[in-house]
Amino acid sequence: MIVTLTDETFAATVRTSDRPVVVDFWAEWCPPCHALSRTLGELAEEFGDRLLVAELDVEDNPVATQTYGVRAMPTLVLFRDGEVIATMVGNRPKSVLRETLRGVLAAA
Repeated sequence: MIVTLTDETFAATVRTSDRPVVVDFWAEWCPPCHALSRTLGELAEEFGDRLLVAELDVEDNPVATQTYGVRAMPTLVLFRDGEVIATMVGNRPKSVLRETLRGVLAAA
């Protein structure tokens, strides 16, 4: 399951999570964002409770978008203990995302 974030819920969700979080900064007008969203949905099911997968619409949530320096979509920002540990810009194959997320979980 993918959790939908807003500027208002971002800090409470991401900074207090007891598991790693990947946030997908996306926009409705962005075709690669839609493809990535489908992939992240599948990976969210695969990783289950070990990882929190979230999305944030950049058009409706400028504060978080600016705070994390997001300038291109899609952008994935990975957090552990509320701190940014990695950023990826652009769509990636599912296999690459899976291995990246496995690495994040292994280091947790």
